[in-house]
Amino acid sequence: MASSSASSLKQARKVVCIGRNYADHVAELNSARPKQPFFFLKPTTSILLPGEGPVIRPRGVDLSYEVELALIIGKTLKDFPVEDEAGAIDAIESYALGIDMTARNVQWEAKKKGLPWSINKGFDTFLPLSNIIPKSAIPDPHSIEVYLSVNNETRQNDSTNLFLFRIPDMLSAISKVMTLEKGDIVLTGTPKGVGPVLPGEVMRAGIRVDGKEIEESKIEVAVEESTGAYVYSET
Repeated sequence: MASSSASSLKQARKVVCIGRNYADHVAELNSARPKQPFFFLKPTTSILLPGEGPVIRPRGVDLSYEVELALIIGKTLKDFPVEDEAGAIDAIESYALGIDMTARNVQWEAKKKGLPWSINKGFDTFLPLSNIIPKSAIPDPHSIEVYLSVNNETRQNDSTNLFLFRIPDMLSAISKVMTLEKGDIVLTGTPKGVGPVLPGEVMRAGIRVDGKEIEESKIEVAVEESTGAYVYSET
């Protein structure tokens, strides 16, 4: 079962996701490199805590994984000044690891037609999260390794020192638009290596600091096919 501390993650009022924050990931999706941080929302109902069961692949969906460092916000931020690096770190209460699951074929259609991204990011179970990582376990969030494997084959493994936009940039950009509140979750973007995952496969992910695994960061989650009502069809 999820630890009591992890269950507090579901109390977040919003999950804000930074897009295209690693150059090689921008390139692999043939996307344009952003001039400033851009972001989208995932519903809190997409959160899947440790022990809560599998990621469910909706019928007709090409399911893709994106491993990301998650920031758990500890205070209210509005119009946060980008130059306040110490203040940005101070505003983080704790960390987690997240997998931003994406319905890739639904996303491509949305991009092509200029439709919103809510569906392709928003299904139930589309945000597996680790247990809460104490702030002390990550002395420098700009210098950790995040990794993800599928059936024990490494697919993603890169350092957050590759961020195009660092944490002060992210928090400043978001807080100019929407107030960040205590408990909100910010996903910081995914490195290269995103790809498909199929029912029957198992994703494992984690964080290393100076080559050492953080126990609380570990995620192990299987994928299953949906028996629910949704079936993908073109909009």
